[in-house]
Amino acid sequence: MTLDVGAHLRAVRQMYGLSQRELAKRAGVTNGMISLIEQNRVSPSVSSLKKVLDGIPMSLAEFFTLDLAQAPQVFFGRDELTDLGSDSVSLRLVAARRPGRAMAILHERYAPASDTGEEMITHKGEEGGVVVRGCVELTVGAASRVLNAGDAYYFSSSVPHRFRNPGREECEIISASTPPTF
Repeated sequence: MTLDVGAHLRAVRQMYGLSQRELAKRAGVTNGMISLIEQNRVSPSVSSLKKVLDGIPMSLAEFFTLDLAQAPQVFFGRDELTDLGSDSVSLRLVAARRPGRAMAILHERYAPASDTGEEMITHKGEEGGVVVRGCVELTVGAASRVLNAGDAYYFSSSVPHRFRNPGREECEIISASTPPTF
């Protein structure tokens, strides 16, 4: 089965809520080019299509494998979050199976006296979060601070870091990181 590139591009553009003009502006092409591709009046080269998709942004692989009949899941019940943690640290990931996910959103819970381990964590990207309940001691590089409910953090994940619950009650955090490491 051959993919109708024009119809597929139109559907993807509309899925992202973009007009032809907005996509053209983002991609650095004319809106006439977008229109001609969507009407199948021109067959774009791979490099031209890649340039257009960069305006979404979407890779060629994602474009050609995206099943528009199966719309990505938008809402998730608490039982649909994937737990990546351990007995004392719960790291529940939103949209774990979503293809091309550009960020990781976690609902984190730390039992009293639990932590992410003695070894500091490092990875590419940035992360941030808000303490919803309890407290957490966050160490980022040489800096360390106890954050309480309502406090927040944001840092470069390439700096070694560690989370520890020094309190007597469970600590709950909502966090996000990009690019996703999970």
